[in-house]
Amino acid sequence: MKKQAHVISHSHWDREWYLPYEKHHCLEVEFMDRLLDTMERDPDFKSFHLDGQTIMLDDYLQVRPEKKELVEKLVKEKRLYIGPWYILQDEWLTGSESNLRNLETGMREAARYGNVSKVGYFPDSFGNMGQAPQILLDAGIDCAAFGRGVKPTGFNNEVAENDNFTSQYSEMFWESPDGSRILGVLFANWYNNGMEVPAEPEEARKYWEEKLAGAMKFASTDHLLFMNGCDHQPVQTDLSQALRTASELFPDITFIHSNFTDYCRCLKEEHKEDLAVIKGELRSQETDGWYTLANTASARIYLKQMNARCEALFVRAAEPLAAMAYEWGKEYPHDLLAYGWKTLMQNHPHDSICGCSVDAVHREMVTRFEKAEQVALHIIEESLAYLAAHMDCRKFREMDEEAVPFLVVNPTGYRKSQVAEAVLTVKKYPFKGSTVDACLEKAKTEKLPAYRIVDREGNTVPGRVEELPYAFGYDLPKDRFRNAYFGRRVRVTLEIEEMAPFTMDTYCLLPVEEEGEKENGDSLFTSENTMENRWLSCHVNDNGTVDITHKESGIVYREAVMLEDTRDIGNEYIYFKPVGEAPVLSRNAEAVISRVEDAPLRAAIRAEITMEIPVSADERLAEEIRDLVEFKNRKAGSSKETLFMTVAVTYVLERVGKGLKVEVEFDNQALDHRLRALVKTGLDTQWHYADSIFEAAKRSNSVSPVWENPCNAQHQQLFVNVHEDRGGMTIANKGLNEYEILPEQENTIALTLHRGVRELGDWGDFPTPQAQCLGRQKKEFCLIPHGEGNALYRSYEEAYAFTSELWAAKAETREGNIPEHYTFLEWSANTLLWTAWKVQEETGDFIFRVFNASEESDKLVLQTDKRIYRSNVLGEKKEYHEGGETEVRGCGIYTAGLDKE
Repeated sequence: MKKQAHVISHSHWDREWYLPYEKHHCLEVEFMDRLLDTMERDPDFKSFHLDGQTIMLDDYLQVRPEKKELVEKLVKEKRLYIGPWYILQDEWLTGSESNLRNLETGMREAARYGNVSKVGYFPDSFGNMGQAPQILLDAGIDCAAFGRGVKPTGFNNEVAENDNFTSQYSEMFWESPDGSRILGVLFANWYNNGMEVPAEPEEARKYWEEKLAGAMKFASTDHLLFMNGCDHQPVQTDLSQALRTASELFPDITFIHSNFTDYCRCLKEEHKEDLAVIKGELRSQETDGWYTLANTASARIYLKQMNARCEALFVRAAEPLAAMAYEWGKEYPHDLLAYGWKTLMQNHPHDSICGCSVDAVHREMVTRFEKAEQVALHIIEESLAYLAAHMDCRKFREMDEEAVPFLVVNPTGYRKSQVAEAVLTVKKYPFKGSTVDACLEKAKTEKLPAYRIVDREGNTVPGRVEELPYAFGYDLPKDRFRNAYFGRRVRVTLEIEEMAPFTMDTYCLLPVEEEGEKENGDSLFTSENTMENRWLSCHVNDNGTVDITHKESGIVYREAVMLEDTRDIGNEYIYFKPVGEAPVLSRNAEAVISRVEDAPLRAAIRAEITMEIPVSADERLAEEIRDLVEFKNRKAGSSKETLFMTVAVTYVLERVGKGLKVEVEFDNQALDHRLRALVKTGLDTQWHYADSIFEAAKRSNSVSPVWENPCNAQHQQLFVNVHEDRGGMTIANKGLNEYEILPEQENTIALTLHRGVRELGDWGDFPTPQAQCLGRQKKEFCLIPHGEGNALYRSYEEAYAFTSELWAAKAETREGNIPEHYTFLEWSANTLLWTAWKVQEETGDFIFRVFNASEESDKLVLQTDKRIYRSNVLGEKKEYHEGGETEVRGCGIYTAGLDKE
């Protein structure tokens, strides 16, 4: 048959990047106006691929609502292709459930317009998640198109001349770790290899001779892909004429104004049998290593921290708490959650969450994160208030008329052991019916009793109750005007051990005659700078590092949390240290060591470490940036001027904690540098494991022979782990997405705490002074040593639990329909990690999701009186279970639906 040239019109629309959102927004309105006009005017302009993201229509119709009917018409006619995503996310820096909410939202909204483009579209993702084939296939998508991760691209996205390809064809099979396989299409000549097609014959001949040869170099079939567009590319309005010209010049080629649906169907019918199979993550590990863009994981870390908090609030609090309240009769807030998720996901495009845009973009992102957080907290507060109002707390009134009951909720799928805190208003002096002055006087003078904490059986719970100053407050009743008051508050600190998943329990404060009753138990300090519990012994050294002994395995991790500072003369995309410069280490520092907490439930030591570092790069860097000197060709070094930076590292050990929590605080006033925490493991292994998207990804500690980049920084979600058979170390984090394994330093895990640069990078001169991240900063992570066998997976659970909270709310001593202790769902497994508990919008059923962190299958046991069915990742019903047990294949994602009734 004749070769067919499939020309797919598109424009890769970065919603915000080198221009702020609203500037891009205005340009998008202009772009869409021209596109719709072209499609109406020219019936031969067959189709347009709207970049795989439905948010472009939200943004356009916000300004042009009168165009909605025309948009729907074009979508239903399969001329305008939208979805399957809501936004084109960065897959590594957005969580597992965020990636699914993105797909679910995009497919739901595209379906409402009339048609979903079912191609997994990753045109410019900075590498691709290994579980994409499994996720897409489960959602009914069996083909994906991507631009990075297999073949290198260079400065300004130029395609490298390199014959060392993972696949000899632009088509290949892409397989997830569980064996799920889809057809993958690499933009081997980038996604602009068919842009600006000439309509004039002489120019068109030269154009197509070059372009056809380039496509034929990689194509495995007679179907050649030409992407007619690029970043923010205007619509080619004369494309129909240009394709007629091409057909006349090359009669042996059939030129088609195509779409991905037709193109992928043709590929599946005719692809060669010897296509390569690429497996798992696409991270360009078989390249020179410069353009994986992994260092976007450390650009503007404050954004990653805000994102981690928001994702935790939605996935591990708002959704499950709302599901718990829904179980007891409260309406599930689908619309609020959809709004909150969409607000959060607007920060998830690859140029946004990656921190690689101009400063104005990221200032707006902070506001979006705050908006999303407020929505999540509202849902959490409403759900807790509902549960608290319906809990049966009569028993506490029988203990004491002045009892102050409260509930504690574990809304996650993990057992939680931790020291929890809650602020409770134990007395209110309402303004209504009184005067402000009278209420203030009572709040100032009336004495609160001392309290002890008891559980529902009346047993004293380890903890303490601290009286707080009086404060103004208000209630917002649902059926009447707000009620202001002065309130008396207490801070309750209590020890929770092994609280079951999806469980609510009740406690109360009982007045006691003894003033200031103390916590029970001995100090966790066993010597001046040594803290110890059942699992760990932690000694803080004079230089501020810590030696950790894991009692079960006997492994000692020495001088963990050493600080390392280096210059960075790269950009928001890529870290680059001046050639030949040595890092500044805290090994020889003299730290100021002090105890900051010494209580039976928790102990803490602070080490204040002062390092002398350069104030910035030298003057040459500004000139090299202005002259567009590519980062790896720069000769800039460090300034001769230095400053003293004090870093406060606080080590926190809880009596019931299996990990050592670490808080790092500093006031950054230096420019152009990177700060890391080095955790030397001393373990002998060639592999490590990183929490990725529905996967504990197994990665090599070393790089390929062709790798040139001195840095091999990589992405993580919630943890990274190095282990031998006898045990190992898991490091959990809150928004610290970049790490590096240093095999030449006894498999040290290097965790990036800060990176500051002065430019965007890529294709022009875009200064970004706020990317230096000046000012006060706080970073949090947790060191979790573990033993052999399944203790590895328990450490993963501890890491997930570290990123979530227990929630508390004051209740009343009255009758309610919810038992004083209630577990919504019991489940068990060995190697499965929980990710979701929510209610599906279309069915009203509960959705429970796990993934297998092991390559071996595992048994999932669900204990519930509800009927259970296997769902897909979109929450659609599949087959029902017989009983509550099912096998989850190695590395498999498993979604269970539970009938509401």
